[in-house]
Amino acid sequence: MKSLIILLFLCTTIASYSQETQKGKIKIEELPGVVIKRVGSDFSVYIPDNNPDQRVRTVEEKFIAFDLGKDAEGFEEYLVVMEVKNGSLTATYNENGKLIRVVEEFKNVKLPSEVIYSIYRTYPGWSIVNDSFLYSQEEGDIIKKQYNIKIKKDKETMKLVVRPNGEILKAK
Repeated sequence: MKSLIILLFLCTTIASYSQETQKGKIKIEELPGVVIKRVGSDFSVYIPDNNPDQRVRTVEEKFIAFDLGKDAEGFEEYLVVMEVKNGSLTATYNENGKLIRVVEEFKNVKLPSEVIYSIYRTYPGWSIVNDSFLYSQEEGDIIKKQYNIKIKKDKETMKLVVRPNGEILKAK
C-alpha cells in the first residue's frame, strides 16, 4: 500500500512538472490571413500587419469588420478609403466584391524595436526625425512592407528604407 501511494505521488508530480516545462515550449503564432468574405468560389483574403502602433491596428480591425454589402454592384471596381490622422488604408474590390488590393500608409508611427535597434546600431549618434509605414498587398500576397525613415546627425540628414525585421534596404 505504501509503495502504491509513493507511485501515485511520483506520477502526479512528474505529470504536473511536465506540464510546467511544456508551457515554455509552446509557440503562439498568428494566423497568416483573414478571410473577409467568400465571393462565389473566390475568397477575399486580407493579411493584417502585426504593427506595434495601436492606430494602425485599429484601422486594420475596422477594415476587417467592414461589410461591403450590395454597394459594389454595377461597378467594375469599388474603392474603400479609411482615413485617420496621419494615415490611411485604401482597398480596391472587383465587380464581384472580391478584395483585389490594399495599400496602407501611415506617418509618424510607433516603430518596432528591431527597426530602432538596427538604425541606432548601424548609425550611432544619429536620431530619428520622422518616419512613415508603407504596407501593400494584392490578392492576399504581401507586395511591400517597409518603413521610410529620415535620420539626422548635426546638419546632415539621411533617408532609410527599413524592413520590419530591422534589415536596412536602402540608405540615401
